[in-house]
Amino acid sequence: MTAGASPTVTRVLAGELCTGCGLCASVSRGIEMGSAAPGYNRPVQSGPVSADEERTIAQACPGAVVAAWPRAGEVHPYWGPYRTVATGFATDPAVRFQGSSGGAITAIAIHALRSGLADRVVHVTANPADPAGNMVSVSRTPAEVLAGAGSRYVSSSPLSDIDRLLDEPGAFIFIGKPCDVSALRRLGEVDARVAAKVPLMLAFFCAGIPSRAAVGRVLAALEVAPEDLLAFRYRGNGWPGKAAAETRDGRIAEMTYEASWGGFLSHEVQFRCKICPDAVGGVADIACADAWYGGESGYPSFEEMEGRSLVVARTARGQEVLDAALVAGRLVIEPLDLAEIDLMQPSQARRKRLIRARTAAVRLLGRPTPKMMNLRVAQAARLAPMREALRNFLGTLRRALNGKLSRR
Repeated sequence: MTAGASPTVTRVLAGELCTGCGLCASVSRGIEMGSAAPGYNRPVQSGPVSADEERTIAQACPGAVVAAWPRAGEVHPYWGPYRTVATGFATDPAVRFQGSSGGAITAIAIHALRSGLADRVVHVTANPADPAGNMVSVSRTPAEVLAGAGSRYVSSSPLSDIDRLLDEPGAFIFIGKPCDVSALRRLGEVDARVAAKVPLMLAFFCAGIPSRAAVGRVLAALEVAPEDLLAFRYRGNGWPGKAAAETRDGRIAEMTYEASWGGFLSHEVQFRCKICPDAVGGVADIACADAWYGGESGYPSFEEMEGRSLVVARTARGQEVLDAALVAGRLVIEPLDLAEIDLMQPSQARRKRLIRARTAAVRLLGRPTPKMMNLRVAQAARLAPMREALRNFLGTLRRALNGKLSRR
């Protein structure tokens, strides 16, 4: 470790625990974000990190510690804290169509913006200069929020400029991955600006972040050269929507969601995502996901149809905003039994019950893991069949020994 380096960042990088959120780069002048093979956003320590900066990093880095779920109230070991659990969709057809599922997150964010809860929305959008890549956008109008809607299955660093954003006048709605929201919640425990400037945090269920190399393989299968790419959509414009690459000469090449995610992207998810104890946005005010159909077969159907979102209000603020959005007619919902989520999101349930087995494997080798207090990891592990847990323990151990933790 170099002089003045962050012990937290050094340990997180060594353990392949970085999520790429960018928080460390925002709170420290000695860190900037870069790219590391095979294509993940990673911090680069270019200068000394002060003791105060290190304390903030150690407090909030989601590769070091994950924000705890509340002890009180209704909490499910897979699906986290909840007040309302429902399925629904945005009433605006454009929002429903352009969003990745039923447009619920976009509809809620637009309502919160129009209601005056905040004057802008901080979210991840496509990068015009790098169409398959991401950038952090600050949207001030509903049209701008809608233009940035849709899933982006590649690295993003939505907290890379959070210190400056918290210093600006006004308030903002934050939309991010569960790990991003975890980091922001933990930051709020030591930085009063978070509570004052971020009245609403929205998250989505996350299946993990694929490498940029995996995205390159999708483009190769579509026979699109990266230098010819004008725009790239991972999905959306329908549910689930197709991966679509538009070239500079006007050609559009498409691939189904099942082929792009199942055949390419899901094979190269960064290791931290495979041991994520809160991939469902348990500390967000509201979390949304795909309310897939066809779960009785054990594998959801990805046939194109009208979008439907899973909506989980988790906090008093989230419930208040959801209720107001319903009254305003921004979206419609119907109640959902928690057991139905197991059918809609089987991979999320499977990952949560296997976290303990996977982390046990890397700990056996003396590698670090994030602190996971009060996240129902042990309770979820008790729901895993012994054979499934053992297979994952041995598989993780083998990949760690072979240096392939981020590959299937």
